[in-house]
Amino acid sequence: MNMNSSEKTPLRLIPLGGCGEIGLNMLVIEYGEAIVVVDAGLMFPEEEMLGIDIVIPDFSYLRRNKEKVRALVVTHGHEDHIGAIPFFIREFPVPIYGTRLTLALVEEKLREHKLLERTVLHCVEARDRLCVEPLHIEFIQVCHSIPDGVGLAVESPEGIVVHSGDFKIDHTPLDGKMFDAARFAAYGEQGVLALLSDSTNVEKEGYTLSERDIGHTFREIFRECSGRILVAVFASNIHRIQQVLDLAAEFGRKVFFSGKSMVANVRIASQLGYLHFDPDIETNLVELQQLPDNRVLMLTTGSQGEPMSALTRMAFNVHKKLSIKPGDTVVFSSKFIPGNERAIHNIINHLYRRGAHVIHDQVKEIHVSGHAYREELKTMINLVRPAYFIPIHGEYRHLVQHKQLAQSLGLSEHRCLVVENGDVISLQNGVASVQRRIETGRVFVDGKGVGDVCDLVLRDRRHLSEDGMVLVSLVVSKETREILSGPELVTRGFILEETKPDILDSARCLILDVLERYQAEGEMMDCGDFQLEIRRELKKFFQKVLDRRPFIHPMVAEV
Repeated sequence: MNMNSSEKTPLRLIPLGGCGEIGLNMLVIEYGEAIVVVDAGLMFPEEEMLGIDIVIPDFSYLRRNKEKVRALVVTHGHEDHIGAIPFFIREFPVPIYGTRLTLALVEEKLREHKLLERTVLHCVEARDRLCVEPLHIEFIQVCHSIPDGVGLAVESPEGIVVHSGDFKIDHTPLDGKMFDAARFAAYGEQGVLALLSDSTNVEKEGYTLSERDIGHTFREIFRECSGRILVAVFASNIHRIQQVLDLAAEFGRKVFFSGKSMVANVRIASQLGYLHFDPDIETNLVELQQLPDNRVLMLTTGSQGEPMSALTRMAFNVHKKLSIKPGDTVVFSSKFIPGNERAIHNIINHLYRRGAHVIHDQVKEIHVSGHAYREELKTMINLVRPAYFIPIHGEYRHLVQHKQLAQSLGLSEHRCLVVENGDVISLQNGVASVQRRIETGRVFVDGKGVGDVCDLVLRDRRHLSEDGMVLVSLVVSKETREILSGPELVTRGFILEETKPDILDSARCLILDVLERYQAEGEMMDCGDFQLEIRRELKKFFQKVLDRRPFIHPMVAEV
């Protein structure tokens, strides 16, 4: 490929998610009439997103350029990289490229959404190349907390861009697939225009532990525990699951898999050869009840306190078929994701109430991260030696600290670009610049509704959850303006009506006063204005008497 092309078309990089936040990863790579999208991830709702199931990126820019979208390239199979694919593929039925395990997880997701038959999946391996003219993409092996993770090297007429993917440098990976430093270094020798690198763990000094290192801690747990062992872990952490299964076989424990995603991922990984265990080690619910406690291991989801997970329901003693009992040991083999701490601690408290002993990463080393620490991030930068450095995948403080880390290695400040979702990075004639912003944001998925819950709806939900509501119903004669029925006041989440009858009586009198004023004016009563006045007066009244601001909804009918 001629890298000195005289064409004036810039290469554009546009993050639609994943810059300034954890999750929601999605990057647009655009050159001329070709767009390749890297990842389409989701984010789980934050605490204030009441009722929201998941959050996905805003595809508005892609809709405006739909004819340009040629392919979706997926770096690995975590939800924050593949979770939005069903919503993406409904609108953009383009080929999807990924490694074997990644595509198997995508396939399961598309089958669930009944989209598999309309989707073309292309399986690739590390060091394979993909051509989407004029872009040429190589897949580069990286280590992560899920097998088959890759970084990308994108060759364009404007130069080479390297995307690290989510990565760590593990010299003793369980599957033997090493971080391909040679390929990253080869592109560094060739000359890299820009490096986009994972910033998640930039605040952590040193190096990440190898996945093998926590095997010693787990072995101690298995050796010391005489009761049942329950391990809560991400269903995608195949390496962790493998270690636990190996120890179960060694210590003579039968394994029960609990949780929809756990059962599905174990099945997929086993079929593809990423998990190896004797099928006889698995047990079912009936046999589980009959086994002695020292022969039971349960692998379950719920490590983040998910409300409907099996572990949460067991902790609160509402699971129909499983329960926690004294002597159980529950291991949370994952990091507490920021924002989930309260829910997790609540579950831990309830597990202790049931008589269980709980182990988590603040007590013992039973989790290692899949994201590079600072020394590994330095290694990536030194291997690639980019002309420009662009930190991605992290909250804003992570991006800034990653920029500072790159500067400490000799990159000048103007060659380190901190960007947020929607920023358009233009690469042309060897120069990178942030030129403008495009429309982007978050789309809320609530049940089967996609995007029909906006910020205004969430504001109303928060208002209702914090202050309750007051419904006012009133029927008046259209001709005489006399009251035919009401006013009736019904409250929900505001006050217990039986305890404050005087306040509600005063509120009714206030509504009658408003009606009298309208009657005295002698003009035709506007129902909308009347309802607005009722809302305004009741708002002032409740604020003054109770210092509360409930959601007030007047319903006035004219007959």
